[in-house]
Amino acid sequence: MNLTIQQLLELTIQRQASDLHLVAKFPPSIRLNGELLPIVGASELSNEDIKNLVMPILSEGQKSQLDKFLDVDFGFEYKDVARFRANLYTQMGTLAAAFRLIPKKLRKLEETGLPASIGKITTLKQGLVLVTGPTGQGKTTTLASFIERINTDQSNHIITIEDPIEFIYPKGKSLISQRELNSDTVSWPRALRATLREDPDVVLIGEMRDFETIAAALTVAETGHLVFATLHTNSAAQTLDRIIDVFPSVQQAQVRSQLAGVLEAVICQRLIPSMSPGRILAYEILINNSASKAMIREGKTHLIDNLIQTSAEAGMVLMESSLAYLLREGLISLESAQNYALRQQVLTKLLNS
Repeated sequence: MNLTIQQLLELTIQRQASDLHLVAKFPPSIRLNGELLPIVGASELSNEDIKNLVMPILSEGQKSQLDKFLDVDFGFEYKDVARFRANLYTQMGTLAAAFRLIPKKLRKLEETGLPASIGKITTLKQGLVLVTGPTGQGKTTTLASFIERINTDQSNHIITIEDPIEFIYPKGKSLISQRELNSDTVSWPRALRATLREDPDVVLIGEMRDFETIAAALTVAETGHLVFATLHTNSAAQTLDRIIDVFPSVQQAQVRSQLAGVLEAVICQRLIPSMSPGRILAYEILINNSASKAMIREGKTHLIDNLIQTSAEAGMVLMESSLAYLLREGLISLESAQNYALRQQVLTKLLNS
Protein backbone atom coordinates (compact mmCIF):
# COMPACT_ATOMS: atom_id res chain seq x y z
CA MET A 1 0.00 0.00 0.00
CA ASN A 2 1.45 3.35 -1.08
CA LEU A 3 0.44 6.35 1.03
CA THR A 4 0.60 10.06 0.14
CA ILE A 5 2.59 12.50 2.28
CA GLN A 6 -0.74 13.98 3.45
CA GLN A 7 -1.92 10.54 4.61
CA LEU A 8 1.38 9.90 6.39
CA LEU A 9 1.29 13.25 8.21
CA GLU A 10 -2.40 12.76 9.12
CA LEU A 11 -1.58 9.33 10.53
CA THR A 12 1.27 10.78 12.59
CA ILE A 13 -1.10 13.37 14.05
CA GLN A 14 -3.95 10.89 14.65
CA ARG A 15 -1.69 8.38 16.41
CA GLN A 16 -0.05 11.23 18.40
CA ALA A 17 3.33 9.93 17.29
CA SER A 18 6.38 12.10 17.93
CA ASP A 19 8.13 11.37 14.63
CA LEU A 20 7.64 10.07 11.09
CA HIS A 21 10.58 8.45 9.27
CA LEU A 22 10.99 7.78 5.56
CA VAL A 23 14.02 5.65 4.63
CA ALA A 24 14.58 3.74 1.38
CA LYS A 25 14.08 -0.06 1.52
CA PHE A 26 11.91 0.29 4.64
CA PRO A 27 8.21 1.06 5.04
CA PRO A 28 7.32 4.46 6.56
CA SER A 29 7.72 4.30 10.36
CA ILE A 30 6.43 6.36 13.27
CA ARG A 31 7.81 6.76 16.77
CA LEU A 32 5.06 6.12 19.30
CA ASN A 33 5.80 6.52 23.01
CA GLY A 34 9.50 6.25 22.22
CA GLU A 35 9.19 3.05 20.15
CA LEU A 36 9.81 3.05 16.40
CA LEU A 37 7.04 1.15 14.56
CA PRO A 38 6.53 0.46 10.83
CA ILE A 39 3.16 1.61 9.53
CA VAL A 40 1.07 -1.54 9.13
CA GLY A 41 0.29 -2.35 5.52
CA ALA A 42 2.56 0.34 4.07
CA SER A 43 4.90 -0.67 1.24
CA GLU A 44 8.67 -0.40 1.36
CA LEU A 45 9.87 2.91 -0.01
CA SER A 46 12.23 3.41 -2.92
CA ASN A 47 14.42 6.49 -3.38
CA GLU A 48 11.98 7.63 -6.08
CA ASP A 49 9.02 7.16 -3.72
CA ILE A 50 10.63 9.40 -1.09
CA LYS A 51 11.45 12.08 -3.66
CA ASN A 52 7.84 12.06 -4.88
CA LEU A 53 6.59 12.33 -1.29
CA VAL A 54 8.78 15.15 -0.01
CA MET A 55 9.98 17.30 -2.91
CA PRO A 56 6.57 19.01 -3.43
CA ILE A 57 6.68 20.45 0.11
CA LEU A 58 10.10 22.10 -0.38
CA SER A 59 10.60 25.69 -1.45
CA GLU A 60 13.08 26.43 -4.23
CA GLY A 61 15.55 27.71 -1.62
CA GLN A 62 15.25 24.50 0.40
CA LYS A 63 15.75 22.40 -2.74
CA SER A 64 18.92 24.36 -3.50
CA GLN A 65 20.20 23.82 0.05
CA LEU A 66 19.48 20.08 -0.21
CA ASP A 67 21.35 19.90 -3.52
CA LYS A 68 24.33 21.82 -2.11
CA PHE A 69 24.67 20.35 1.37
CA LEU A 70 22.83 16.99 0.97
CA ASP A 71 20.57 17.81 3.92
CA VAL A 72 18.15 20.55 4.90
CA ASP A 73 16.20 21.56 8.04
CA PHE A 74 12.87 23.36 7.81
CA GLY A 75 9.54 23.76 9.57
CA PHE A 76 6.08 23.90 8.07
CA GLU A 77 2.43 24.28 9.04
CA TYR A 78 0.05 21.45 8.24
CA LYS A 79 -3.62 22.37 7.68
CA ASP A 80 -3.79 24.62 10.78
CA VAL A 81 -3.70 21.39 12.80
CA ALA A 82 -0.02 21.01 13.64
CA ARG A 83 3.50 22.03 12.69
CA PHE A 84 6.28 19.71 11.67
CA ARG A 85 10.02 20.13 11.97
CA ALA A 86 11.60 18.28 9.07
CA ASN A 87 15.10 17.13 8.21
CA LEU A 88 15.78 15.73 4.76
CA TYR A 89 19.12 13.97 4.43
CA THR A 90 21.04 11.60 2.22
CA GLN A 91 21.99 8.08 3.28
CA MET A 92 23.74 5.50 1.08
CA GLY A 93 23.02 7.69 -1.92
CA THR A 94 19.27 7.84 -1.29
CA LEU A 95 17.00 10.53 0.11
CA ALA A 96 15.59 10.08 3.63
CA ALA A 97 13.35 12.22 5.83
CA ALA A 98 12.55 12.67 9.51
CA PHE A 99 9.49 14.68 10.54
CA ARG A 100 9.01 15.78 14.19
CA LEU A 101 5.41 16.58 15.16
CA ILE A 102 5.07 19.94 16.93
CA PRO A 103 1.63 20.10 18.57
CA LYS A 104 -0.38 23.19 17.71
CA LYS A 105 -1.46 23.65 21.32
CA LEU A 106 1.24 24.89 23.63
CA ARG A 107 1.55 22.91 26.85
CA LYS A 108 1.24 24.96 30.03
CA LEU A 109 4.21 24.83 32.38
CA GLU A 110 2.16 22.99 35.01
CA GLU A 111 1.36 20.30 32.41
CA THR A 112 5.00 19.43 31.65
CA GLY A 113 5.50 17.29 34.76
CA LEU A 114 8.07 19.65 36.29
CA PRO A 115 7.53 20.76 39.92
CA ALA A 116 5.40 23.89 40.41
CA SER A 117 8.34 25.69 42.05
CA ILE A 118 10.14 25.81 38.70
CA GLY A 119 7.67 28.47 37.58
CA LYS A 120 9.59 31.13 39.52
CA ILE A 121 12.24 30.98 36.80
CA THR A 122 9.88 32.91 34.53
CA THR A 123 9.98 35.91 36.90
CA LEU A 124 13.77 36.30 36.64
CA LYS A 125 15.04 39.43 34.96
CA GLN A 126 18.39 38.05 33.83
CA GLY A 127 20.55 34.94 33.82
CA LEU A 128 20.97 31.66 31.97
CA VAL A 129 18.50 28.75 32.19
CA LEU A 130 19.50 25.50 30.49
CA VAL A 131 17.14 22.67 29.55
CA THR A 132 19.15 19.59 28.61
CA GLY A 133 18.80 15.97 27.60
CA PRO A 134 19.10 13.72 24.56
CA THR A 135 17.08 14.33 21.41
CA GLY A 136 13.35 13.72 21.76
CA GLN A 137 13.10 14.21 25.52
CA GLY A 138 10.71 17.19 25.55
CA LYS A 139 13.27 20.00 25.80
CA THR A 140 11.57 22.13 23.14
CA THR A 141 8.18 21.64 24.82
CA THR A 142 9.58 22.76 28.19
CA LEU A 143 11.25 25.82 26.68
CA ALA A 144 8.02 26.73 24.88
CA SER A 145 6.12 26.40 28.18
CA PHE A 146 8.52 28.84 29.87
CA ILE A 147 8.15 31.32 27.00
CA GLU A 148 4.37 31.00 26.95
CA ARG A 149 4.16 31.62 30.74
CA ILE A 150 6.21 34.81 30.28
CA ASN A 151 4.10 35.78 27.25
CA THR A 152 0.91 35.33 29.29
CA ASP A 153 2.06 37.14 32.44
CA GLN A 154 4.54 39.84 31.42
CA SER A 155 5.06 42.63 28.90
CA ASN A 156 8.47 41.75 27.50
CA HIS A 157 10.28 41.62 24.18
CA ILE A 158 11.10 37.95 23.57
CA ILE A 159 13.47 36.97 20.77
CA THR A 160 13.81 33.33 19.74
CA ILE A 161 16.59 32.00 17.49
CA GLU A 162 15.66 28.58 16.14
CA ASP A 163 16.63 26.04 13.48
CA PRO A 164 13.88 25.75 12.40
CA ILE A 165 11.05 27.64 14.15
CA GLU A 166 8.93 25.07 15.97
CA PHE A 167 6.14 26.39 18.21
CA ILE A 168 4.27 29.50 17.05
CA TYR A 169 3.27 31.62 20.05
CA PRO A 170 -0.17 33.23 20.23
CA LYS A 171 -0.54 36.92 20.97
CA GLY A 172 -0.18 37.69 24.66
CA LYS A 173 1.23 40.50 26.76
CA SER A 174 4.70 40.19 25.22
CA LEU A 175 6.14 41.14 21.86
CA ILE A 176 7.70 38.02 20.27
CA SER A 177 10.26 38.05 17.45
CA GLN A 178 11.01 34.56 16.10
CA ARG A 179 14.10 34.21 13.90
CA GLU A 180 14.87 31.12 11.85
CA LEU A 181 18.35 30.11 10.75
CA ASN A 182 18.88 30.53 7.00
CA SER A 183 15.54 32.33 6.59
CA ASP A 184 15.91 35.25 9.03
CA THR A 185 19.61 35.07 9.93
CA VAL A 186 22.72 33.50 8.43
CA SER A 187 24.24 32.10 11.64
CA TRP A 188 23.70 31.59 15.38
CA PRO A 189 26.58 33.87 16.47
CA ARG A 190 25.46 36.69 14.17
CA ALA A 191 21.87 36.43 15.41
CA LEU A 192 23.02 36.42 19.03
CA ARG A 193 25.29 39.43 18.56
CA ALA A 194 22.39 41.26 16.91
CA THR A 195 20.05 40.60 19.86
CA LEU A 196 21.99 43.13 21.94
CA ARG A 197 20.81 45.82 19.50
CA GLU A 198 17.21 44.60 19.37
CA ASP A 199 16.17 45.53 22.94
CA PRO A 200 15.20 42.05 24.18
CA ASP A 201 14.18 41.11 27.69
CA VAL A 202 14.18 37.36 27.05
CA VAL A 203 16.20 35.37 24.49
CA LEU A 204 15.58 31.74 23.57
CA ILE A 205 18.39 29.90 21.78
CA GLY A 206 17.24 26.69 20.11
CA GLU A 207 20.55 24.97 20.76
CA MET A 208 24.00 25.96 22.04
CA ARG A 209 25.92 24.06 19.38
CA ASP A 210 29.47 25.37 19.41
CA PHE A 211 32.07 27.62 21.03
CA GLU A 212 30.81 30.80 19.36
CA THR A 213 27.17 30.20 20.29
CA ILE A 214 27.99 29.33 23.91
CA ALA A 215 30.26 32.37 24.27
CA ALA A 216 27.58 34.65 22.82
CA ALA A 217 24.87 33.15 25.06
CA LEU A 218 26.97 33.80 28.17
CA THR A 219 27.53 37.39 27.07
CA VAL A 220 23.82 38.01 26.40
CA ALA A 221 22.96 36.61 29.86
CA GLU A 222 25.72 38.66 31.47
CA THR A 223 24.48 41.91 29.92
CA GLY A 224 21.13 41.85 31.71
CA HIS A 225 18.91 39.48 29.75
CA LEU A 226 17.12 36.23 30.63
CA VAL A 227 18.43 33.52 28.29
CA PHE A 228 16.92 30.07 27.76
CA ALA A 229 18.93 27.46 25.83
CA THR A 230 19.39 23.72 25.32
CA LEU A 231 22.30 21.29 25.34
CA HIS A 232 22.46 17.56 24.61
CA THR A 233 23.78 16.54 28.02
CA ASN A 234 22.46 14.02 30.56
CA SER A 235 23.17 15.61 33.95
CA ALA A 236 23.72 19.00 35.53
CA ALA A 237 27.41 18.32 36.22
CA GLN A 238 27.95 17.11 32.64
CA THR A 239 26.25 20.26 31.35
CA LEU A 240 28.61 22.52 33.27
CA ASP A 241 31.65 20.55 32.10
CA ARG A 242 30.47 20.66 28.47
CA ILE A 243 30.19 24.46 28.54
CA ILE A 244 33.57 24.96 30.20
CA ASP A 245 35.42 22.36 28.11
CA VAL A 246 34.39 23.95 24.80
CA PHE A 247 36.72 26.87 25.60
CA PRO A 248 40.52 26.80 25.28
CA SER A 249 42.24 25.91 28.55
CA VAL A 250 43.66 29.44 28.94
CA GLN A 251 40.10 30.84 29.02
CA GLN A 252 38.48 28.24 31.25
CA ALA A 253 39.09 30.00 34.58
CA GLN A 254 37.43 33.13 33.22
CA VAL A 255 34.53 31.10 31.78
CA ARG A 256 33.98 29.28 35.08
CA SER A 257 33.67 32.64 36.80
CA GLN A 258 31.34 33.95 34.09
CA LEU A 259 29.16 30.83 34.16
CA ALA A 260 28.97 30.85 37.97
CA GLY A 261 27.74 34.44 37.80
CA VAL A 262 25.05 34.09 35.11
CA LEU A 263 23.70 30.55 35.57
CA GLU A 264 20.30 30.34 37.25
CA ALA A 265 19.22 26.73 36.71
CA VAL A 266 19.91 23.51 34.81
CA ILE A 267 16.97 21.20 34.08
CA CYS A 268 17.90 17.77 32.67
CA GLN A 269 15.00 15.78 31.20
CA ARG A 270 14.23 12.19 30.24
CA LEU A 271 10.90 10.82 29.05
CA ILE A 272 10.42 7.41 30.68
CA PRO A 273 8.06 4.65 29.44
CA SER A 274 5.16 4.65 31.89
CA MET A 275 3.07 1.76 33.21
CA SER A 276 0.08 3.10 31.29
CA PRO A 277 0.56 3.75 27.55
CA GLY A 278 2.79 6.76 27.03
CA ARG A 279 5.84 8.34 28.64
CA ILE A 280 6.32 10.38 31.79
CA LEU A 281 8.90 13.03 32.65
CA ALA A 282 11.82 12.37 35.00
CA TYR A 283 14.15 15.27 35.71
CA GLU A 284 17.24 16.58 37.43
CA ILE A 285 17.25 20.18 38.64
CA LEU A 286 20.20 22.28 39.73
CA ILE A 287 19.38 25.70 41.18
CA ASN A 288 22.56 27.76 41.14
CA ASN A 289 23.10 28.92 44.73
CA SER A 290 26.16 30.17 46.58
CA ALA A 291 27.50 26.63 47.11
CA SER A 292 27.23 25.61 43.45
CA LYS A 293 28.65 28.97 42.32
CA ALA A 294 31.75 28.31 44.39
CA MET A 295 32.06 24.78 42.96
CA ILE A 296 31.81 26.09 39.39
CA ARG A 297 34.35 28.88 39.98
CA GLU A 298 36.81 26.50 41.66
CA GLY A 299 36.47 23.76 39.02
CA LYS A 300 34.84 21.30 41.46
CA THR A 301 31.86 20.29 39.32
CA HIS A 302 32.39 16.66 40.44
CA LEU A 303 30.79 17.75 43.74
CA ILE A 304 27.58 18.99 42.06
CA ASP A 305 25.80 15.60 42.24
CA ASN A 306 26.17 15.46 46.02
CA LEU A 307 25.05 19.08 46.37
CA ILE A 308 21.87 18.39 44.39
CA GLN A 309 21.14 15.26 46.44
CA THR A 310 21.42 17.16 49.74
CA SER A 311 19.60 20.34 48.65
CA ALA A 312 16.00 19.27 48.16
CA GLU A 313 14.82 22.19 50.31
CA ALA A 314 16.30 24.56 47.69
CA GLY A 315 14.27 22.94 44.92
CA MET A 316 17.06 20.70 43.64
CA VAL A 317 16.32 17.16 42.44
CA LEU A 318 18.71 14.40 41.42
CA MET A 319 17.56 12.28 38.44
CA GLU A 320 17.63 9.17 40.61
CA SER A 321 15.36 10.84 43.19
CA SER A 322 12.87 11.63 40.44
CA LEU A 323 13.01 8.05 39.15
CA ALA A 324 12.62 6.62 42.68
CA TYR A 325 9.53 8.80 43.24
CA LEU A 326 7.94 7.68 39.96
CA LEU A 327 8.66 4.05 40.82
CA ARG A 328 7.18 4.33 44.33
CA GLU A 329 4.05 5.93 42.85
CA GLY A 330 3.65 2.97 40.50
CA LEU A 331 4.10 5.17 37.42
CA ILE A 332 7.15 3.40 35.97
CA SER A 333 8.68 -0.08 36.26
CA LEU A 334 11.85 -0.99 38.16
CA GLU A 335 13.44 -1.93 34.84
CA SER A 336 12.74 1.53 33.40
CA ALA A 337 14.11 3.24 36.50
CA GLN A 338 17.31 1.20 36.28
CA ASN A 339 17.64 1.75 32.53
CA TYR A 340 17.43 5.54 32.84
CA ALA A 341 19.40 6.02 36.06
CA LEU A 342 22.74 7.77 35.62
CA ARG A 343 24.06 6.59 38.99
CA GLN A 344 22.93 3.02 39.72
CA GLN A 345 24.32 2.94 43.26
CA VAL A 346 22.44 6.10 44.19
CA LEU A 347 19.18 4.68 42.82
CA THR A 348 19.66 1.41 44.73
CA LYS A 349 20.34 3.31 47.96
CA LEU A 350 17.25 5.50 47.48
CA LEU A 351 15.03 2.48 46.84
CA ASN A 352 16.36 0.64 49.92
CA SER A 353 16.01 3.62 52.27
